[in-house]
Amino acid sequence: MSDQINYYLWVKVELMIDSDKQVTYWINGAIDDLKSAKILIDRNRLLHGLFFCHLVIEKAIKAHVVRQTKELAPRSHNLLFLSEKIELKFNEDDEIFLGILMKYQLQGRYPDYNPNIPDKATVSNYLTKTKNLLIWLQAKL
Repeated sequence: MSDQINYYLWVKVELMIDSDKQVTYWINGAIDDLKSAKILIDRNRLLHGLFFCHLVIEKAIKAHVVRQTKELAPRSHNLLFLSEKIELKFNEDDEIFLGILMKYQLQGRYPDYNPNIPDKATVSNYLTKTKNLLIWLQAKL
């Protein structure tokens, strides 16, 4: 084999990822972030809790991206973009919920963005929806 072919084979092997390890990383992160979201919401840190709810779903979707594409997940926080990348379909209520969560991830990244924060009962409901959606996403892996 020529040196050029050996080089290309080496590059290809170096660029391969351990997709199982990546999927585990994303799911474990989502589970940890769900715990953090609950703690924050229980302590009335509602906006931060909602930010973590978004992270939970983002990481779970990224696990799906890795599983399907066998590539590293894109550096995007857009739940709809990530879902569309792999044609992950949600029911209408869950799709609306993804849009709601997207509002709250912006505040954590852009301090001049100040969304209205729902009351604690609504936020607690969002936490429950986040947990149920994580369970559904895990089951689909």
